[in-house]
Amino acid sequence: MDEKQNTPEQQVEHNHQDSHAGKYIRLKPFFFIMLIFTLILSSAGLTIFALTFGDEKVVEVGAPERREFQKLYQAYDQLKADYYADIDQELLVNGAINGMIDSLGDPYSDYMNQDEASQFKESISSSFQGIGAEIQERNGVISVVSPIKNSPAEKAGILTNDSITAVDGEDIIGMSASEAVLLIRGEKGTSVTLTIQRGEQSDPMEITIVRDEIPIETVYAEMLEDNVAHIQITSFSENTYDELLAAITDMEESGMKAMVLDVRRNPGGLLNSAINISNLFVEDGKTLFQTKEKGKDAEVFSATGGSKVKVPVSLLIDEGSASASEILAAAMRESAGTQLVGINTFGKGTVQTANELTDGSNMKFTTAKWLTPDGNWIHEKGIAPDVKVEYPSYTKLPFLDASIEIKNGLLSDQVKSAEEMLTAVGIDTGKVDGLFDDQTEAAIKQLQKEEELKETGILTGDTTYALMDRLREKIEKEDPQLLKAKDLILKVLAK
Repeated sequence: MDEKQNTPEQQVEHNHQDSHAGKYIRLKPFFFIMLIFTLILSSAGLTIFALTFGDEKVVEVGAPERREFQKLYQAYDQLKADYYADIDQELLVNGAINGMIDSLGDPYSDYMNQDEASQFKESISSSFQGIGAEIQERNGVISVVSPIKNSPAEKAGILTNDSITAVDGEDIIGMSASEAVLLIRGEKGTSVTLTIQRGEQSDPMEITIVRDEIPIETVYAEMLEDNVAHIQITSFSENTYDELLAAITDMEESGMKAMVLDVRRNPGGLLNSAINISNLFVEDGKTLFQTKEKGKDAEVFSATGGSKVKVPVSLLIDEGSASASEILAAAMRESAGTQLVGINTFGKGTVQTANELTDGSNMKFTTAKWLTPDGNWIHEKGIAPDVKVEYPSYTKLPFLDASIEIKNGLLSDQVKSAEEMLTAVGIDTGKVDGLFDDQTEAAIKQLQKEEELKETGILTGDTTYALMDRLREKIEKEDPQLLKAKDLILKVLAK
């Protein structure tokens, strides 16, 4: 989600009103009292204060009447007067604002009450406690944009595009993303059980995740063979630019000759962060991106001077690369000629503004489209890579529940997933058909022997964790997209 933090207009209005109030203090007491009464009524939301004189003349105070809100006022008054139980005024007003924003049909526009707004601020500025996954609501369904690197969500097997249908048994279909976040987040050490739907045909599965402190550490760097640096950016937060500069300096001191920049599973973040980072890779004066607001000409954002990366670079993208990641990808390809490697990106071509309201709540809504340097709008289409490299099929296998026993004689999708995992890590299970037979049992015993576990031939507990850990290690070590990007950048270096 890309946000620009704006100064609330409400604060400007309050200051303006206070400055005028001082001018009337020296008037006769009657008019002073009437003025105070008018201000009190105005602050309660009335737009007209009528003073009736002998000729029944009406004097308007404040803004003109907003006829489009009469139906809203009527509904509110009727509920307050005739609803069979007491109503929560704040809840009703929040619901009305929520309804207005929901009617836009925009999954990126959202109203957040004070608690939700506080959590939103935490997610872009500091560490927070939770599971570590970016989510969005689309058509009433909460789906995962991307799990955060090394987070409990990633370690538990949560994947991009997983749908979350329930939290601790509570159905969340129809909830906003902000409402779902309040249920999913929680104190470090506590657990939350998510009901996950992966793909349209699969059965729902429950994944229990222990919450942890999620640091907003957003840049990870390592030196690969041949002095090629692999630098991964996991989100675009307040400190990401400085983290990236520090990582680049560290890699330069280690002899970096080329770089593979990685924004896979990066759901985006702050627009200013995307601008600063894009500027590192694009020549001064060339276009980074454009924004198009309603009724205005496109505004062009161009690269400026300052630090620039001087080694050859390739960029890794995938379906979890969204928003700010896509701004960076488009700028690097169209204005710097960088090769993109991986699979098609998510496709979010809009910019949101987060405006804080007077009570600490927040209204985040779409204020502009953003366009690539060449003027393309990638919304709901994404950015295609220059070199397409798919993930191996075993990277998308469903999570195995370590609390259940999978043993000889069972026929199920969980057995088939286990067979596919065992095959992927080099242990022969015979035919992969979902039937736990003698060969499957022998494969489990082999895994247990290699991991120095009790050889029961039953897949459960520590054996299940050991199998999933092995698969995770294989994915990290034999990353086909990273290997391809490294190969391409070495060919550029060799020219």
